[in-house]
Amino acid sequence: MENMPSGSKKIRKGDTVVAISGNNRGQIGTVQSRKGDKVIVQGLNVRKKHVKRSQDAPKGRIVEIERPIHVSNLKVCVEGESAAKLKVRTNEQGHRQFVYNKGDQEVVYRSVKKPK
Repeated sequence: MENMPSGSKKIRKGDTVVAISGNNRGQIGTVQSRKGDKVIVQGLNVRKKHVKRSQDAPKGRIVEIERPIHVSNLKVCVEGESAAKLKVRTNEQGHRQFVYNKGDQEVVYRSVKKPK
């Protein structure tokens, strides 16, 4: 179980994504971090947490935090609001790239970093 592959590598930190299922369906946000198959997206899956009394909050308080979302519930967002299905293609130099279809042509999203 320790060295299991961690799902799709199409989504990474800094990408703009759209939720395709769940309570946040249709909402757009930016990926803040990723750990395995879970992704934390700014503004999506926000939950309230009750914090105990402390020196900086003598009465306690309620804070809102983003909770992780599974990568299968997200799609990469391109050109504003449209979600794109990314495919892996190899160019003439042999480098792998993520591409998506725009009409009848393929547009390069970014290149895939080769494993060492």
